[in-house]
Amino acid sequence: MSKLASFSSCELSDALIRLGVQNGGYIPDINHVSGKSICGPAYTVKFVYTTLKDAPTLSEHFVDTAPEGSVIVIDAPPHAKNAVWGGLMSAGAQARNALGVVLSGRCRDVAEHRELGFPVFARGHSTVGQSPFTRPSAINIPVEIVPDPNTTFPSAKVNPGDWIIADEDGVVCVPKELETSVAELAAKLRAIDEKCMADIKEGKGVKASFAKHRGTK
Repeated sequence: MSKLASFSSCELSDALIRLGVQNGGYIPDINHVSGKSICGPAYTVKFVYTTLKDAPTLSEHFVDTAPEGSVIVIDAPPHAKNAVWGGLMSAGAQARNALGVVLSGRCRDVAEHRELGFPVFARGHSTVGQSPFTRPSAINIPVEIVPDPNTTFPSAKVNPGDWIIADEDGVVCVPKELETSVAELAAKLRAIDEKCMADIKEGKGVKASFAKHRGTK
């Protein structure tokens, strides 16, 4: 188990920002649907519109090749309104001992995910499935998850094996090469925030507590 598992997504984003990762590892607009918090290495899946005939076709279902202990990360076309994940897929992933799924896209069968207790994080819900709208085209490749084009927030890059942490606050990707440095810095920042919290609860004020412990105004 990674040391990152003991930290919240917010704590890890704070550490990543300090280390120069512009977006703090945050994958925007993906929220908790079912199950517990998760921390594990990414197994990436790229979806395309079915109209993209030249894109590769998978020979096996991507759920059937998900490694044990992985977090399945699906990058769907940003404007697709169909679901790319349903209850049967949660059952299949759970049977393979995957830790959960993060969808830059929509899911359906919400009640089934919750009954299974399988962790699902998604951009939203839909009643319609993959066909005839989208299809999986590639696995275990770098993906770039682009937020709403109307915002200036940076896109999130996820490489296979990067650490995915997802909880009720959101989803964060920690590059695998930064795992140790992020965990060490997150621990230091947590200690500082604990001191701030203690002072604030004693009525010493947010500004004064931040100035004393964080060195900020």
